[in-house]
Amino acid sequence: MKLKRIIASLVCVLMLTSCSAKSSTKDTSSQAVSDQSSAHESSLMSESTSSASEESTPSALEESSKTLSEGSEIIWTSTPEEKIYKSPHYLSAVLYCKDDNLVLYNDGADIKTAPASITKLLTASVMLRYMDPDDVVTVGTEQYLVNEGSSVCYISIGNRLKVRDLLTGMLLNSGNDAAYTAAVCTARVANPGKELGDREAVEVFCTMMNELAAEIGMNNSHFANPDGWDDNDQYVTAADLVKLSIFALDNPVIREIVRTYQKYVVFESGESITWTNTNALLDPDSRYYCEEAIGMKTGTTDSAGCCLAAAFERKGKTYVSIVTGCYESDDRFELTKKFYTKITKLP
Repeated sequence: MKLKRIIASLVCVLMLTSCSAKSSTKDTSSQAVSDQSSAHESSLMSESTSSASEESTPSALEESSKTLSEGSEIIWTSTPEEKIYKSPHYLSAVLYCKDDNLVLYNDGADIKTAPASITKLLTASVMLRYMDPDDVVTVGTEQYLVNEGSSVCYISIGNRLKVRDLLTGMLLNSGNDAAYTAAVCTARVANPGKELGDREAVEVFCTMMNELAAEIGMNNSHFANPDGWDDNDQYVTAADLVKLSIFALDNPVIREIVRTYQKYVVFESGESITWTNTNALLDPDSRYYCEEAIGMKTGTTDSAGCCLAAAFERKGKTYVSIVTGCYESDDRFELTKKFYTKITKLP
C-alpha cells in the first residue's frame, strides 16, 4: 500500500512539472476550471490518488503522518481508514485545530500541487513585514506584468491607496494586479539603496516569499510569483498551506480582511470601489454560508483546480481547512463545509 501511495504522489508531481507556465489564475467564486485538458489531467490525478488513499491501512497512514511532522510543531494524527466523502473529487484535504495543535483529518496532505491564489496569503504576509497598513502606495508600471486573463481588483496606474486597502483588493477580489503592486512596492521599500526595475523587484520579492515560507516551516513549497499564476517552479502541499494559513491568521490585518465579505473602499487618490470576497462560505446568500467561517482564501488555476484555504471559529477554538484539486468551484465549498461540520461535531 505504501508503494501505491508513493506512485500516486509521483504521478501528481510529474503532472505538476509538465503544466504550462502560461496557465491563468482564474479565481472567482462562480467560475469552474475551463480548460478541458486540465480537467483530463485532474481526472488522471483522481484515478491515481483515490485508489491509494481508499486502500491505505492505518499503519501506512500513521507512517505518512510521522514524515509530515518532521521539522514541524504540528501534531499530525493518523488519518481515518477511509475518506469521509469520496465525492466531489478532490486531490488533498486537511482539517487542523489550531488550539489543540492537532490535525483532525489528513488525506493527501503531502501531495504537491500548484498553490493558485492561496499564494496571496504569503504575499500579504511578506508585505506587512516591511510596510505599515496605513502606508500609501502608488500603482505603477508593474501592471504591465499582470498576465492576460488574470483575476483583478481593477486598480490602475496612478491610483494611490493604503496598504490595507491594496491587500483588501488582493484578498477579497483576488486581484493579481494588486499582488504585483504589493510585490514591487515591498521589494523597493526593503531595498532602499537599490534602483529596482519592475521585473527585478518581483524577483527580489519572490526571494523574500521563499525566505518567509522556509521560516514558517513550508519545507515542501516554492514560489515563483506573487499572485499564484501557474509556474513549473511554483508548488505547495496541503500540509504547508496549513502552516501558511496559521501564520496569516496570526496577523490581525490579514485576519480582519479575509473574514470580510464585502468592502467599500475610497482610495487616497479619490477613486472608490466595492470589492466582494470570492469565498462563498462568507456569503449570506450562498447555500454554502457558514456562520462559524472567518475567511481565508480561494484559488483556481488550470494546474491547481479549484482550491480553498478556510478558517472557522467554534466554541473558542480555531480550525483551518485545506481542500485542493476540485473540478468545480462549488465543490471546494461543499467539501470544506462537509469536512468541518462532520469532524468538529463528532463526539
